[in-house]
Amino acid sequence: MKNYDYLILGAGPAGLTFANLLQQKAPDKTYLVLEKEDTAGGLCRSRDVDGSALDIGGGHFLDVRRPKVNSFLFGFMPEEEWNLFDRDSRIDMGDYEIGHPFEANIWQMPQEEQVKYLKSIAVAGCNLNTPMPEKFIDWITWKLGDKVAEAYMLPYNGKMFGGELDSLGTYWLNKLPNVSFEETLLSCLNRKPYGTQPGHARFYYPKAFGYGELWERMGKALGENILYNKSVTEINVADKSVTCCDGSCYKAEKIITTIPWRSVKTFTDCEQEIVSSIGRLKSTGTEIRYVPENLNTKAHWIYVPDENISYHRILVRHNFCTNSKGYWIETNMNRVKDEPNEYAFANEYTYPLNTIEKPAIMERLLSYMKERSIFGLGRWGEHEHYNSDLTVERAMNLFEQLVG
Repeated sequence: MKNYDYLILGAGPAGLTFANLLQQKAPDKTYLVLEKEDTAGGLCRSRDVDGSALDIGGGHFLDVRRPKVNSFLFGFMPEEEWNLFDRDSRIDMGDYEIGHPFEANIWQMPQEEQVKYLKSIAVAGCNLNTPMPEKFIDWITWKLGDKVAEAYMLPYNGKMFGGELDSLGTYWLNKLPNVSFEETLLSCLNRKPYGTQPGHARFYYPKAFGYGELWERMGKALGENILYNKSVTEINVADKSVTCCDGSCYKAEKIITTIPWRSVKTFTDCEQEIVSSIGRLKSTGTEIRYVPENLNTKAHWIYVPDENISYHRILVRHNFCTNSKGYWIETNMNRVKDEPNEYAFANEYTYPLNTIEKPAIMERLLSYMKERSIFGLGRWGEHEHYNSDLTVERAMNLFEQLVG
């Protein structure tokens, strides 16, 4: 059993970034990447469907806000191979659409609806300085007002997270700005949005490929240092070795794990308290299903809060993927109603859930593993809902800490 300097579990954006930095900047280090699928990319993989690329893990785009990240990624797919878009995302309100985020685009509603939302926001708890609630559902109403909560935030999040709202904490919502009554009123009077722009306000998407092309190139750059169809079934914490489903074993001085902790069946020589806490981490899966018809919209993606519709998001492929047609829908696995077909792709792990006990679990888990030279990285290693560009940044930072 060869002993590597670094063993990297998972070839999604986090693992690929860390491995390629080793390849480029630390040629004296030995490393190996183990990936359970037959292609690199993780949730950012693409497939050719109906004549063009479809992103089978959901909607992923390269944000413009991290130039250091983009400069690194353009080393694999040059900037001239990307189109640059100004984000057009919308919310389907049934009889009409409004722009996203909801609170900044109430002005696009019929006037009588605007009045109802303004009245609700005026008496939202955050605007009246009432104590902040601890439960997720109460917090959303306190933050946004009962109208925004009932019409959009609660039904949409309920669909996306599969009815797990009661188990969610509120610690991860503090990044949401207060919905200012004054700014909302001004936006209605002046008919334009006020406030902070959401993420991906401007984004890159490949001109001739799906988003997965970038990560496939990063995988190919690693040559023989990446092995596919290697699903990790066991991690021996004491001697830093892993066993895969085919019985193969690998050992390292340091392990970088970017795979879901719960996907590993066995943790050997690990405190039972840690193993038990891993079992309490929660996540949801999604199905991506392609629909060949074009939609009469200029939007890049559309949020769908209507609880009577199974899916929660539409990605309008023909508006950002060159020479394509159709769109795809994203549905929580618990809400999938249609039979699987050749255009449906299941993802067991899509969104980590920010449950009430998650911060304590992850702080203890990451600290315990770090003391044993095992490092959690990225969306699944850290159990955080990171976009791909932030995941790359996290991998770059960890590389600097460990390798320099």
